[in-house]
Amino acid sequence: MHRVRSDNLSYCPVKNTIRHAPEPLLVNTRTAPLALAALAVLVTGQVRAQEIDNTQILPDAKPGDCFAKVITPAKFTTRSEEVVVQEASERVEAIPAEYETIERSVVVQESSREIVASAVEFDEEVERVELRPAESLWTMQGRVDAPASPGALDGIERSGVDLASVTPDSCFREYFTPAEYRSGERRVLVKEGSERIEVTPAVYETVQERVLVKEASSQVVDVPAVYRTESESVLVEPARSIWKTEGCGLVERVENTTGDVMCLVEVPARYETLTKTVLDKPATTKTISVPAEYDTIEVKRLVTPAGEKRVEIEPEYRTVQTRTKIADAGFFWLAKDESPDAEATWSGQEACLVERPAEFETVTRQIVAKPAVTEITEVPARYRTMEVARLVAPANERRIEIPARTKTVTSQVQVAPSRLEWRKVLCEANMTPRIISSLQRALQREGFDPGPIDGVIGQTTMRAIERYQTEMELDRGGITYETLERLKIRS
Repeated sequence: MHRVRSDNLSYCPVKNTIRHAPEPLLVNTRTAPLALAALAVLVTGQVRAQEIDNTQILPDAKPGDCFAKVITPAKFTTRSEEVVVQEASERVEAIPAEYETIERSVVVQESSREIVASAVEFDEEVERVELRPAESLWTMQGRVDAPASPGALDGIERSGVDLASVTPDSCFREYFTPAEYRSGERRVLVKEGSERIEVTPAVYETVQERVLVKEASSQVVDVPAVYRTESESVLVEPARSIWKTEGCGLVERVENTTGDVMCLVEVPARYETLTKTVLDKPATTKTISVPAEYDTIEVKRLVTPAGEKRVEIEPEYRTVQTRTKIADAGFFWLAKDESPDAEATWSGQEACLVERPAEFETVTRQIVAKPAVTEITEVPARYRTMEVARLVAPANERRIEIPARTKTVTSQVQVAPSRLEWRKVLCEANMTPRIISSLQRALQREGFDPGPIDGVIGQTTMRAIERYQTEMELDRGGITYETLERLKIRS
């Protein structure tokens, strides 16, 4: 842990003023970030250190605990590294090429061929192209645009005609024989049987009768309650624990504190005497009986009830003429030149096998009579004698290595950020005479004379604490929680 101390600050306990070793650096919470920034610049010589604030939430505590806001400085380590100030490189020296002059016969125009082309010659020929082949097809009424239906062709075959052997221009006609019917009579129900009801009215006589118009009941009457006056002590404000900053002077010497100290203290409950009205006798009710009420009225009493008599009505029928089919209409096909029976009638349908000739178109086309040809003439190459510089040795380069230059740089690197946090401390609120007496007895038990066991911190007690902290290698600076825990004293 880094400890930053200031020789200009001293710590004073509650009653006795004692000066000790240099006090930790005290930082106000409003200026803490600026102080940390300055501290970081002094230590590292670079940017300010990071800071973590863990004091936004109050710590868990019990009545009598005190906490101080403490700054734990950031931790840094020294790091040295080699920095390249000039990278390694190389210097290049060029060596020019070497040439010699010679005479050479140079081609100024290469040999080639001269080509002369003649055009192609064409002749004409005529060809007859078939657009649609000849075909035979069945039509209705001899019209090429009205093809015969599969049903008509099927009817012709059922009539005994072999369609495969029919010659073109043959026609067949459809005939039909009418359906056969039989006449008769039928008795039809026009009105169902029913019954007529004759009603006999009821007979009454008038008599006097006593009728209950209001039943007997009971009435409930209220009896008011009776009260008396009493006095009682009432809790107005319950006991509670609150955080406060007054009366929390530090007893423990705490390093790196910000100066903010808070104590959790217990506030006792508050009561108030109240006068109240108390129920002495509760409200009750009393029940009173109410007799029934009657009235005399005229009443019609039934002598003979109403009756009925049922009379049956016969159903009504009517005779109608009927016509029943005994045979369906018949259809058959005959050749156009055949005559049907006297009872058969032509339906108007006629199917014919017609032959449609093929269709042709005359096309004139050009054919190659004499293809295009070329005539090739050889053209010899042309030369010229001239001086030429021939390469003896090509240009080259020589590379010279230049080593890199480095410099050792030392820097401060932060390994842990500074922290602002609450630390449990001893203060005037929790340093009771009981704890001081226990501390004096524990020091006496360990062989360090604290003076008289009187529950008061004096010079002798503080010297005994200093000697105990030095021998146990504890942080010095007055009474601390670490010292109390080592002496097994419960605060």
